[in-house]
Amino acid sequence: MIGVFDSGVGGLTVLRALLRRIPDADYLYFGDTARLPYGSKSAATVAHYAVGAAHYLQDRGAELLVIACNTATALALNEIKAAAAVEVIGVVEPGAEAAAAASRKRNVVVIGTEATINSHAYRRALEARKIIVREKACPLLVPLVEEGWLDTPVTEQAARTYTIEALRNASANVDVLVLGCTHYPLLRPLLRRVVPQRIQIVDSAEATACALVQLLGVQLFDGYAFEPGEPSYKFFVTDSVEKFRRQAPLFLGFSAGEVERADLDSEGATSVR
Repeated sequence: MIGVFDSGVGGLTVLRALLRRIPDADYLYFGDTARLPYGSKSAATVAHYAVGAAHYLQDRGAELLVIACNTATALALNEIKAAAAVEVIGVVEPGAEAAAAASRKRNVVVIGTEATINSHAYRRALEARKIIVREKACPLLVPLVEEGWLDTPVTEQAARTYTIEALRNASANVDVLVLGCTHYPLLRPLLRRVVPQRIQIVDSAEATACALVQLLGVQLFDGYAFEPGEPSYKFFVTDSVEKFRRQAPLFLGFSAGEVERADLDSEGATSVR
């Protein structure tokens, strides 16, 4: 059983990518919707929240954890790994690895939320791979996506303005744009229109799913009981179940089924189906 953790609904794009790559597994998804956004929190607070969510998923049978939240991956991955009793994978390293593999000119631009960009996690991961990196925070894109404005003039103008600024301040040799936020895959068709065709777009959600396939196939497959058949899903959120259900189809591509309201400060959870 694979546990997927995010601060909200954006991590559902990672779950969607996982379902395309590993359709036979069972999934638990935890969205800490009562305490988002994580970007305004300290690293210690993010680590505390994320470790609590990791334990919650483990207690419910997760045999492997995917930290779909870029902020939690950037600020607290080591703490989560130290506290977890199972394998943990984040989104930054797979995204950086995919970008490095795609970039022939070794020159990349990363876009993300202010918290992720200010952490410089992607920069460190890419520079470790000898890649020249330019980072750009795009704070308006997440609320536009959550509003469902995926292909409107307002969203296109915001995306065009951000990418023009990012590329203006970067080398002319940039040949890869990294989507360093789990909301951004929903804007990929729009971004493909506004970004020069010579620049490849790397989706960290898709890269994470590919990295997990490799991890399972090479290291862990024999130790996990992924039987052929239909996947199962169960969702946990710390705030409104109804709001999550309304937002989930936009990110996931289908309606969420069983959703529970999770209370990390108590021993139980109230199930709402």
